[in-house]
Amino acid sequence: MDLATLIGFVMGIGLLSWAMFSKEPFSTFADIPSASIVLGGCFASLLISFPLKKVLNLIRVTKNAFFAETQSAQRLIADLVKFAEIARRDGILSLESMTGTIQDKFIVKGIQMAVDGTDPELIEQILEGELDSLASRHAEGRLLFETLGKYGPAFGMIGTVIGLIIMLKHMEDVSKIGSGMAVALITTLYGAVTANLICLPIADKLRLRSKEEMLMKQIIIKGVMSIQSGDNPRIVEQKLKTFLPPTFRDIEESKEK
Repeated sequence: MDLATLIGFVMGIGLLSWAMFSKEPFSTFADIPSASIVLGGCFASLLISFPLKKVLNLIRVTKNAFFAETQSAQRLIADLVKFAEIARRDGILSLESMTGTIQDKFIVKGIQMAVDGTDPELIEQILEGELDSLASRHAEGRLLFETLGKYGPAFGMIGTVIGLIIMLKHMEDVSKIGSGMAVALITTLYGAVTANLICLPIADKLRLRSKEEMLMKQIIIKGVMSIQSGDNPRIVEQKLKTFLPPTFRDIEESKEK
């Protein structure tokens, strides 16, 4: 569970609820037709914009924002350096017996190709191809929420216009103008909250998750290529540490001393 995402949602919903319900009852801000216009309109637009198969992935994509496993770059580098030491000492074929204990399938695939004597350029080409495919899948999932965030405020305005039209049709009853205007504006509120508290923040979190995973995969590709070429483990470590921010490199170097 990603605590930052959970805390952000709880904080956002809590502050909005306090601001709205501290002086007014819940019924003031509850309007089923307004919610239907915003939520129904957003999902209708999503179905028009994407194939049904991709829309059905929305729940799985949402799960990645809350439950994605985070991997330590430092730990990954340490593992790759260990593999480089074994390959340097016992030969690259000795790594084949270790593939069963490695959980990351991307590392296993790279090492297996290196052990099989696959041409280095082909190894890099295959791994880079998988990386591009992964980036494409991540972008598609993120685009679902970006689309919802884009159409949410628009349907909020559509609902407001509908409410104003209905209100203007009954202008003869002055006592209902204030309440009619309030109901019309509620739809705008729903659209803004849907976009700015739910959809767009989740899209940004998914973008961050994708960036982190892509970095891990790039480290693996560089490590596998260095192991395959027989680089000294220290050289492998130095190559891989270039992917870390300078502050993390300094921390690792101070630990070694």
